Amino acid sequence: MKTKILVLICTFLIHFSSFSQSACKAYYPFEKGTKFEITNYNKKGKKEGVVNYEVTTIDNNVATIKTTIFDDKDKEITTTSYQIMCDGNKISIDFKSLMNPDMFKQYKDMEMDITGTNVELPNNLQVGQSLKDANMNMVIDMGGIKMNMSIDMLNRKVDKKESVTTPAGTFNCFALSYDNEMKMGMKMTFKIKEWIAEGVGVVKSESYNKNGKLMGYSELTSFSK
Repeated sequence: MKTKILVLICTFLIHFSSFSQSACKAYYPFEKGTKFEITNYNKKGKKEGVVNYEVTTIDNNVATIKTTIFDDKDKEITTTSYQIMCDGNKISIDFKSLMNPDMFKQYKDMEMDITGTNVELPNNLQVGQSLKDANMNMVIDMGGIKMNMSIDMLNRKVDKKESVTTPAGTFNCFALSYDNEMKMGMKMTFKIKEWIAEGVGVVKSESYNKNGKLMGYSELTSFSK
């Protein structure tokens, strides 16, 4: 169960490194009514699930994104939302708001303490640029026993620019990479590669294990404003 939760978290986090409106018009759709869809696949290309996103509100420089998660049979699993903030030079994604509450419903009667640092993405990306690390720590009180979980996004950098084609179209992207370390009784390390396009967000992402073998990937399968 721990491994399943960690993999779900990893898959969910992959899609959020990106934002649009005046100076915020960079690497995520910061425009009310924008809808986009990410489809997740295993290493063999078999569909494992779909996440639909919609920008529901823009309040000053804060955008609220509604997410609806479906399984590989297109059955709805859960709906949640998260917020992204823009200060004109960068966007900032709250780690707590990225967590899918359905993952933790087994702990609904337990006390949880979540801390961490936001995921930041500058609006002026450049090849060779290093980005700030981010992390989340969660302590779950299980009635006298405390379970600790942490996620660290490390060594984030901008690798290159290239064109990427998905079912949603062809996009000019920045290719990013980072290390994802997760601890929940055991430590799991992943290498994440992702491609982001201006005004669109994440177009494609790939997850590799510590031996460099592909574990799964995600693609933008639809986008509309």
